[in-house]
Amino acid sequence: MDSNEVSAELKKERPNKSLLLAICAACIGGTFQYGYNISIINAPTKSVQNFINQTWLERYDEDISEQYLTLLWSNIVSIFTIGGFIGASIGGTLAIRFGRKGTLMMNNAFALLAALLMGLSYPTGLFELLIVGRFFTGVNAGIGICVQPLYLGEIAPRALRGAMAMGTSIFITGGILTGQVIGLNELLGKEEHWPILLCTTCIPAFLQLIILPWFPESPRYLLIDRGDDVGCRKAMKQLHGADNFDREWEDMERERVSAIGIKPKKPWQLFMDRSLRWQVLTIILLNAAQQLNGINAIYFYTDYVFEEAGIPDVNIPYVTVGTGACECLTALTCGMLIESLGRKVLIIGGYTLMAFWCICFTLTLTFQGAGLWMPYLSMGCVFAFILSFGLGPGGVTNILTTELFTQTSRPAAYMIGGSVNWLSFFVIGMVFPFIVTKLQQYCFLVFLVISVLVAVYIFLVVPETKNKTFLEIHTEFQSGDKRKASKADDGPRTTLLSTPL
Repeated sequence: MDSNEVSAELKKERPNKSLLLAICAACIGGTFQYGYNISIINAPTKSVQNFINQTWLERYDEDISEQYLTLLWSNIVSIFTIGGFIGASIGGTLAIRFGRKGTLMMNNAFALLAALLMGLSYPTGLFELLIVGRFFTGVNAGIGICVQPLYLGEIAPRALRGAMAMGTSIFITGGILTGQVIGLNELLGKEEHWPILLCTTCIPAFLQLIILPWFPESPRYLLIDRGDDVGCRKAMKQLHGADNFDREWEDMERERVSAIGIKPKKPWQLFMDRSLRWQVLTIILLNAAQQLNGINAIYFYTDYVFEEAGIPDVNIPYVTVGTGACECLTALTCGMLIESLGRKVLIIGGYTLMAFWCICFTLTLTFQGAGLWMPYLSMGCVFAFILSFGLGPGGVTNILTTELFTQTSRPAAYMIGGSVNWLSFFVIGMVFPFIVTKLQQYCFLVFLVISVLVAVYIFLVVPETKNKTFLEIHTEFQSGDKRKASKADDGPRTTLLSTPL
């Protein structure tokens, strides 16, 4: 069977119903929690601050100072990223020891504990429990965003790997949108409901504990890491159908043979392995850029842009829900396009469009008072930037982390990528207010440069991974290194181009 026949056969594949349900079961307690817990903390800001002030008054017979109140609230919000960093740092190790599914199941303990602590904070009058609860919420999100994409990438057939792995982004954006809706005044956004709102993080955890046990462990983990042929075949039959997993089995067998005698690698071993240097550099850059590309700045300016457009303050939360719906819709669109256009086209196109909208947004903010229509152009730039992010970086980054590594390296790669992502999230949260103060709307020129540089890097270094096995992708990177090495041997002119990193 030639490559054209294989490609035509791959295009005919449709996901098994059991595979789709397994992805939903993994995502509801994984990246959905990440998106949900990012967004629900916004609605009760004033309510929680009032609770802290009242508790302080009861304890010390005086009002809390404005500076200390701001510090406590900042701790409640930012401790989530510290927990996420720790969760991402241990997620890969847990996935190797307990399996992908086993780790996802265990991870729900952190969400349930967080919900309990945050729910008890109001009746006990201990606002400190909110800080501890948000920390455990972050640990849950960090492990989930590390292990769940790993599970999705390993259970999906080659032809559908990109589309199925888009479940990560779809459920992140779905979690953000759900949190925005739940936080509206008509639901749990009123002041007296904030303890219930923060406790709702237990609902996705309970759902996953009920649903995920009905689905199997990752077949690749069973075969390559555990050597369980029988368990792997059983899992493949359930996920892909009894007569539709021969090609996937052959791919996994080849990968197992190549991994014989090789133990799962630790993160520091990936840095020391010269055959993986470009893959490691790629996931570091992509995960850092996912937080540093300006998407957080866009959300920072959203309320200001909406106010300038004449939208009443009471209606801004509903328009914000519109931005969440926009991002969710884009993730769904990316899922439908990724197997036809490929990963490289989408992510380069996404970063290129984001660079363009950075220019437009800078101009519209600079000339905000030039006409009554200018604020509406700014609103258009907000939605266009969010669409571009969801179509490229927001959707494709996690898929590439799965595809650029083989079984023995993949958990460590997710630990590195996840840790960089959370660290960048924390840094941008700490530094961004100062960037805005100094540069104001011109801060988007910084994000313009970042977006352009990342797009150029991907174009020059990262191969297209669509419809390729993990071994084929790994071989392609090695072939690129060999070509660079051979050019270095041709003469002094090319030596500078192949200087090792």
